[in-house]
Amino acid sequence: MEKNAFTKDGHYAVTLRDREGRLRPANIYVHRTEDDYMIVRHTSGADLGLLIKLGYDAVVKIVRTHPVLDRKRFMIPEAMLKPKLWETRDSMRTYSSAPGLGK
Repeated sequence: MEKNAFTKDGHYAVTLRDREGRLRPANIYVHRTEDDYMIVRHTSGADLGLLIKLGYDAVVKIVRTHPVLDRKRFMIPEAMLKPKLWETRDSMRTYSSAPGLGK
């Protein structure tokens, strides 16, 4: 896939290629898009809430896009999304809130 297929604060059901080359379904929320990768949050499965640095080439197919209401957008500090922080890491476990959900 390419960068223009994804938007900030977008929620997607996708097919990902894992490190072993197998295809896996995933639900992701895009926090930030960069030239070579995007910072996404898993919204289901065992990695629920995990922020990861995901290359566009790892996404094989976008199955479905979900609209995200303003009150359900995930809020995390902008400093946690800076490219400099992600130079040396691939994932980060963090808690974020959605104001409309009372968190």
